[in-house]
Order: sequence, then C-alpha cells, then structure tokens
Amino acid sequence: MTQDDPVALTRALLTTPAVLRHGFLDVLGESTRAPAPTFAQRAMNSPFVATVYERLWRPVSFYTASGVTTGAEQRRAASALRLAAARRLLDVACGPGNFTGPLAGRLAGGGLGVGFDISEPMLARAVLDNSTPRTCYVRGDARALPFADATFDAVCCFGALYLMPEPYRVASEMVRVLAPGGRIAVLTSYSPDFFPIRHILTTGARQIGLTMFDRHCFVDLFAAAGLVDIDQQAQRALQFVAARKPG
Repeated sequence: MTQDDPVALTRALLTTPAVLRHGFLDVLGESTRAPAPTFAQRAMNSPFVATVYERLWRPVSFYTASGVTTGAEQRRAASALRLAAARRLLDVACGPGNFTGPLAGRLAGGGLGVGFDISEPMLARAVLDNSTPRTCYVRGDARALPFADATFDAVCCFGALYLMPEPYRVASEMVRVLAPGGRIAVLTSYSPDFFPIRHILTTGARQIGLTMFDRHCFVDLFAAAGLVDIDQQAQRALQFVAARKPG
C-alpha cells in the first residue's frame, strides 16, 4: 500500500457502493438515520456531544470508570493490536476519531486507518478534528460491516459495544473482517461477579440504555471463534479484551 488518497483506498475495500458526504464515505444514504431508541444512543447522535466528546465527555467519563487516561488507553491499544506491524486498521464505532487518527499514525509505512460509525454528527466531527493522510471515515451499520472477510490486520472497538442493540453480532463481524494473524481489541463495560455490585451497575446502566458485560462474554465469544492469545484486563467498570486470529 502506498501513500495514496485514503478515500480512494477505502472505497476499494468496500463491498457496498458509497457516496462521499461531508468528507466521509456513506454506505447507508442520506435518508437513513442512526437508530437512537435509548438516552445513551441519542446522546451519541447529538451534534453537541460530538463536539465535546473528545475533549471533555470521554476523558472524564472513562477515567472515572477505569482510572486509565486517554493517552494510556491509546498506548495499550497500539501495543495490543501490534500496530507497528499492521497495514490496515478498522476502528468500529469510532465516534469523532479520537482513537482512529492517533492509532493510524502508528501503523506500518503507508498504512490506512478506517474509522467506522453510524452517527453523522460524530463522523462530521472526525473529519474536522482527526483527518490525516492515513485515515478515512465510513458511515454504516456495524452489524453488517461492508468489507470482505479478512480485510484488516487490526480491528478495534473502544467504548461502544455496550451502546449497541446487537453487540455480539457486531463483535462477530469484527472477527470476520480480521485477517489471519491479525489482532482484535475491545474496550467495553465490565460488571464484577460480586452480586451486589453487579446488580447496582446493571440496574443503573439499564436505565440509560447501556449493557453491562461480565468477565466471560467476549472471552468466550473470541474463543468460540477460534481466536488465540486472549488477554483480558478489568479496571473498575471497564474491561479491555484483546486476541489474535491464527494464521
């Protein structure tokens, strides 16, 4: 891969026709709106949240939930995904690209980072704040990623699976588009085994439309999909799970 136009490179990877709108490729079309039945999902489709997400919303909320800073998160992600040896990265539910841009910069020479989301306000903000010669943003539905099997060397989703109506289907799609030898990583909610704490977290999260996952959900999903080198780290109410596809 050479340092060509990232939009052209990404369009060549898509299995669905896309229109370039507001700087991102859209496979859904202007009339298709992101589903937002819960408070949390409505927030992620808000232009205001898209504006403050990277500088205020995410750093504060995720540090509170895990005690890990954004910079430390990005370094952990780059290490777990072995980005120095990867050429193509897919960042699912990328939001305003606050991870897509920095992680794309860690790819091997000529690498391409694709940020994928269903929210138009988030992607518009990603184009404004986190566009680089090595990034492109795509609007679509993560339950049916518009890419062929084994397209990406690294696939990630940080801080979004607990918002989605079908998180396990999305995770399975992420595994599908991961190339043999590639690595996957997710950062998502974590509910400890201790019942009183689990009950409090689960009940509170349900009120705003979030799903709390236990320690087994994604470890078991990755193992069932044949992934290896599965590593899980839990901090407070968040868990980071990474794995490799054999090959």
